[in-house]
Amino acid sequence: MNSASAPPKAATTAMALVAFMWFAYFLNYCDRQAVFAMFPSLKTGLSMNDQQLGLVGTVFLWVYAIGCPVSGYLGDRFSKRLLVVLSLVVWSLITIGTGLVASGATLLAMRAAMGVSESLYMSSAVALTAGAYPAARRSRAVSVLMTGQIAGTVAGSWFGGWMADRGQWRGAFFALGAVGVLYAIPYFAFLRRVEEPQADQSTTTAGITFGSLARSRTFLLLCLVFPVFVFGLWLLYGWLPAFLHDKFRLNQADAAFNATVFLQTATFAGVIGGGMLADALYHRIKTARFWLMVCGLVLAAPCIHALGNSDTLLVTRIAATGFGLFSGLFIANIFPATFDVVSSSARATAVGMLNFFGALTSGFATLFGGLWKQTLGIDRLLSITALAYLVAGAALILGIKFLFPRDLAQTQVSS
Repeated sequence: MNSASAPPKAATTAMALVAFMWFAYFLNYCDRQAVFAMFPSLKTGLSMNDQQLGLVGTVFLWVYAIGCPVSGYLGDRFSKRLLVVLSLVVWSLITIGTGLVASGATLLAMRAAMGVSESLYMSSAVALTAGAYPAARRSRAVSVLMTGQIAGTVAGSWFGGWMADRGQWRGAFFALGAVGVLYAIPYFAFLRRVEEPQADQSTTTAGITFGSLARSRTFLLLCLVFPVFVFGLWLLYGWLPAFLHDKFRLNQADAAFNATVFLQTATFAGVIGGGMLADALYHRIKTARFWLMVCGLVLAAPCIHALGNSDTLLVTRIAATGFGLFSGLFIANIFPATFDVVSSSARATAVGMLNFFGALTSGFATLFGGLWKQTLGIDRLLSITALAYLVAGAALILGIKFLFPRDLAQTQVSS
């Protein structure tokens, strides 16, 4: 569906699709992020230590990583609409089940199940959304979808911390899961009316699909750069609330608020602005999306260092705002940039592979946070990550110069 040249009804359907996908993605992040704001309560209520709490994020991310390539391949072969609805229902039921856990081991098992269920969503959601818009408007459409992640992180973290402060952390999971189950009804009813191109079985066999991705050297570079970016993101998602709770002696709700609102509000602006700017520049500079990702990495580096090493809450908030704004440039363009250098028949698989490498590496972020919280420290981990961001930015610059032109030409021929 090409909303630039489609009749008004089709264009309206494309916009409605983004809205429906957005709310599901919002719930996705509410459900996965609420637990991180509850760490102090879980530590007491389930007798968990810092290392075990680190595994809460690690187990989820590693299982999620394993599921992403499979779900991406399924999305390129079967109905993306069915996969996203199925994912929503299953992860919502698992969220309800998380409220019933009686031990740390059971909590980890539920997080693993959450990883399986949520891995079904992302690849198909991004590919379905991108497919509803032409290349020149793709960044804006995907960037709007990505704001669901931002809003869900803020809402889920705050709600989880607020309920935990009232001794109702189990109730938070019950409420979030129930909303997801109920939303599946109108979600499915709408998606049944959305046209979805039938998968071409001759071009989506496993060997051909993964082989075409492997031939794109720019895509392979993105598979290295993306994990570096999301390592820093998940280090903040997983440990910033607890870090601020301990450093500035905040309660759980205030720690979650300060760890998410400034960062995510700025990320919202960065994502929307990055998507609009990329689409505006794309007509003149085909590498625009890649250059905006370079800017995001290089400018976010000093901010993530300052987040861990500032002495006052005010400076921490400013650093969080800066990181959010610049990281938004990367978030808005990573998937549209990928679609510039991979075949249209392999988009869901490409997203799945990126998420595989990203989630696999991100699992180490939450794990290392727990293992090294009392030794190396979260502050030093953030500084090391800042250096890694600069290296990743330099690698992207080299990719723009030496890899992108060939891969763009091959993609235009194959599409």
